[in-house]
Amino acid sequence: MTLLAAVRLEDDHVALEPLQPAHAPALETAAADGELWKLWFTSAPPPGQAARYIEQALAGVQTGAMAAFAVRDKRSGEVVGTTRYYAFDAALPRVAIGYTWYARRYQKTHLNTACKRLLLRHAFEQLGCVAVEFHTDHRNLDSQRAIERLGAHRDGVLRAHMRRPDGSLRDTVCYSILAGEWPDVQRWLDLRLQRLAG
Repeated sequence: MTLLAAVRLEDDHVALEPLQPAHAPALETAAADGELWKLWFTSAPPPGQAARYIEQALAGVQTGAMAAFAVRDKRSGEVVGTTRYYAFDAALPRVAIGYTWYARRYQKTHLNTACKRLLLRHAFEQLGCVAVEFHTDHRNLDSQRAIERLGAHRDGVLRAHMRRPDGSLRDTVCYSILAGEWPDVQRWLDLRLQRLAG
């Protein structure tokens, strides 16, 4: 068993289920809410491509360096997006959280805080990670603000780091949370979730 073996994470707000081909119709619906594929800085699949999106994610899972999840809102029961662990370095261990997108109606709600709290807790308390990373497009200001609201530290920018789906070059803004910072970050996320979720 790898450290990133399939695992279900959940609390009172959200369930993170190991991503499966059966999630494709729900992800199609979620991506259609806001036509998320039109945002050049997101990885949401265009119409008819959710099955292929999942297939590519599961190929990454097979390497042992990635774990992909469908995000299910516990209130509605709907699958409303997806997220992943990736770039897992077992030697430290260290992992990144990303490939995250949600249906528009769930953006800027309690959902992201709940998801990140679950992923961070598992990374630090079960996987024993020394650090968790976040990477985002330098033009995606909403994502940067969301990561900063988690309590992550901005480490810097990797210029001309990768190509976007349209072929343009992307500068990547890098953030991290260290294991020693997790107790304070967890307290902050608990308080924030109480306030957002009511």
